[in-house]
Amino acid sequence: MNPKTREDTAKFAEMVANKQGWVVNPDTNFTTMLLDGLTTNWNRYGYYLCPCRDSDGSREADAAIICPCKYSFGDIERYGHCYCALYLSKTFAQSGKSPEAIPDRRYEE
Repeated sequence: MNPKTREDTAKFAEMVANKQGWVVNPDTNFTTMLLDGLTTNWNRYGYYLCPCRDSDGSREADAAIICPCKYSFGDIERYGHCYCALYLSKTFAQSGKSPEAIPDRRYEE
């Protein structure tokens, strides 16, 4: 496994956002913290585990929370941003609103 840098992870996040029609959170300090967490998780686990959630111990168990997590699509549609607020809908980003806490639906299943 090749270690990732924050720059690698930033490119990954931009690629995901572009592909999905989202934007990366423009708050540089906040986003840097999230990118650092994603980078750490890649270098620890070998995949981009959401930095706002704990690992269940394996890629298989964590599959739903690998960035972009399976919940991000519905959360962005409903709230305008994903759980950790790395990704925002374009409409939400243009609104100037700040992301707020949303429920973690991971354990609702």
